[in-house]
Amino acid sequence: QVQLVESGGGLVQAGGSLRLSCLASGSIFVINVMGWYRQTPGKQRELVATIATGGTTNYADSVKGRFTISRDNAKNTVYLQMNSLKPEDTAVYYCNANLLTITLKGGDYWGQGTQVTVSS
Repeated sequence: QVQLVESGGGLVQAGGSLRLSCLASGSIFVINVMGWYRQTPGKQRELVATIATGGTTNYADSVKGRFTISRDNAKNTVYLQMNSLKPEDTAVYYCNANLLTITLKGGDYWGQGTQVTVSS
């Protein structure tokens, strides 16, 4: 079994910062890409940022220059540093990992989500 557990969400004023963390654990052989997605009620889940094993990153245009994704491969952990937060960043943020299990089953795994609320 594989588990992804997020932490670090909360309520912050516009212009403030939050740091999200996500720990992947369980029967993991190798993690390829890790990332963060977000979703608001009535809308599809959207990509925020991804990071490959080697460190290559990809960001949604809406967060470029404000959010930074990083990972600690030794700890199977991905982070999202969010600065200059805006009310429109309010969403449930989900961690994602594309990985191979020790039985060589590949696929995407998701965390349970963490709420980020930015007040104006």
